Amino acid sequence: MSVIVQVNGVSYRVGRKSLSYLNRLTYLGSCRANANRPFASRAHCPLQNPVKPDKQSPQRSGTPRIGNKMRTSTISRKTGETSIKVAIDLDGTGASRIATGIGFLDHMLDLLARHSLIDMDISATGDLEVDFHHTAEDVGIALGQAVREALGDKRGITRYASLHLPMDEALTRVALDISGRPFLVFRVAFSRDKVGDMDTELFQEWFQAFAMNAGMTLHVENLYGENNHHIAESAFKGLARALRQAIAIDPGNKDRIPSSKGLL
Repeated sequence: MSVIVQVNGVSYRVGRKSLSYLNRLTYLGSCRANANRPFASRAHCPLQNPVKPDKQSPQRSGTPRIGNKMRTSTISRKTGETSIKVAIDLDGTGASRIATGIGFLDHMLDLLARHSLIDMDISATGDLEVDFHHTAEDVGIALGQAVREALGDKRGITRYASLHLPMDEALTRVALDISGRPFLVFRVAFSRDKVGDMDTELFQEWFQAFAMNAGMTLHVENLYGENNHHIAESAFKGLARALRQAIAIDPGNKDRIPSSKGLL
């Protein structure tokens, strides 16, 4: 069986397989045409790390769901100092598009997305001519809010995670509980005032903002290390891997909220 199709005003006779291929090209072209839109509004378009669809299902292969709900969130936060937009997919592939105006923070957030497998689209403009404090803190606030919103009632999540993350000579321990009771213990010391273009004192500000707004108890402790870049990177990668474990759906508890109270 064949049909007549028109492409750029020219008619072609094609079979079913060719028609399917043309439809795929049209689909991809539409995605590229909307490349500047947040990925959450074009949920099935490929990102930096595309995943081929599962042949058995129209959904992405390996995407956990709670009922029919995708665990996504989009947050916009605008103040007199910053304007932040965050879109995330907790069940992603680690794809990211980060632009905060702070190069080292962009690098850390890219690592956070990649190693947590959370898709992240983060854009920020702020009063960088003053310093980086407001932008770094507000990005942490918005990302924390997005994670909390995407988790919903937290039904089925593993909830807890604890690990040690090495980065060459540096070793950092990260433990977290998605408890709804925000708290941060941050025992990380730096020997320099800056790493790249970022003030090292702002790392604690970012982690504080993130933990408070995500609603989690978070402990980050650097056990040892000498290189300040490695110390910071081990903290963010440790958070990423702990998040990946804690937000994962527990197959043995997937229909229940992981709390004796019935609420998190």
